[in-house]
Amino acid sequence: MSVAFRRESDEEHKEPRFELPIPAGPNLVTARGLALIDRRVAELEAAIAAETEDEARETLRRDLRYWHTRQTTAELAPVPGDDMVAIGSRVRFRLNGRERQIDIVGADEADPAADRIAFQAPLAAAMLGAEPGEHVDFNGRAEAIAVIATQAIPGGG
Repeated sequence: MSVAFRRESDEEHKEPRFELPIPAGPNLVTARGLALIDRRVAELEAAIAAETEDEARETLRRDLRYWHTRQTTAELAPVPGDDMVAIGSRVRFRLNGRERQIDIVGADEADPAADRIAFQAPLAAAMLGAEPGEHVDFNGRAEAIAVIATQAIPGGG
């Protein structure tokens, strides 16, 4: 029989499972972000305890390793004031003639559809450190963003 038609087991033909990638840089979080990480760890631990299939349990364990890493490396960002854009800020700004508002949060709690932008995202990064009334460069354009107002995200992020 040809070697091409022999297979010792299905295991040798499965795709390799890689760890979930950890975002580069510091793991700065808001109070809400830290609570979300803690909740996700608890959910995964409960799911692992209830899971009976080995393959599904291994996938859950991989996810738990990611969230444990995020939990242990989390650095709670100080609550920002109303005088400067920072992690945990709700920012009202004008870009391309259109006024918008976003919350600047940690990577794991970002949800662009809900206007929750990670502090590493280009839009948020451009505004970090800016004060209300200031214009900042963005996307290769000088003074493209006008920061109108900033405040701490209500409820701690």
